[in-house]
Amino acid sequence: MDWITVIGLLIFGIALIVIEVIFVPGTTIVGIAGFVVSGFSVYLCYDYFGSTTGNIFLAVAAISGMAAVILSFRSNAWQKLSLKDVSSGKSNDLKHKLSIGDEGKTISSLKPFGKAEFQNHIVEVKSNGSWIDEGIEVKISRIVNNRITVEPIN
Repeated sequence: MDWITVIGLLIFGIALIVIEVIFVPGTTIVGIAGFVVSGFSVYLCYDYFGSTTGNIFLAVAAISGMAAVILSFRSNAWQKLSLKDVSSGKSNDLKHKLSIGDEGKTISSLKPFGKAEFQNHIVEVKSNGSWIDEGIEVKISRIVNNRITVEPIN
C-alpha cells in the first residue's frame, strides 16, 4: 500500500459523500458508501503508516470532507445543473366557460386525448374512445372536473 491508494480512496469517498448531498439526497446508500470508503482509507493509513501519520491523515480527511461539502454548496458550479425555467403549463382552465354542446375543431389527433379549439381557446380534450383525426369538427358531450369529452359532428 502506498499514499496513492490511501489518498485515492479518500478522494473517492469524499466524492461519494458530495454526490449524496447534491445529487441524490435522501437515499443514504451513496453517502454511507462514501463514509465507508473514507473510513477505510483512514484505517489503511493507520495500519501502514502508524498512528502519528494516521492521526494527521484523519484530521486532513475530516477537514477535506467538510470543506468539499461546504464548497460544493457555495460554488456556482451547481447552478449549471439546476433548473431555472418556470413551468408555464397548465391544465384546462375553463375561465372562458365552455359548456356541453359547444362546437370546435381538433388541432391534433385525439387518440383518445389531444387538443381542440373552442371559442378561440385551445384545450385538452378526450374523445369517447374512438380516434379522431386532426381538423375534424367536434362538439362537447361531457365536462367533468375540467375534463372535456368530445364527439365528432356527423
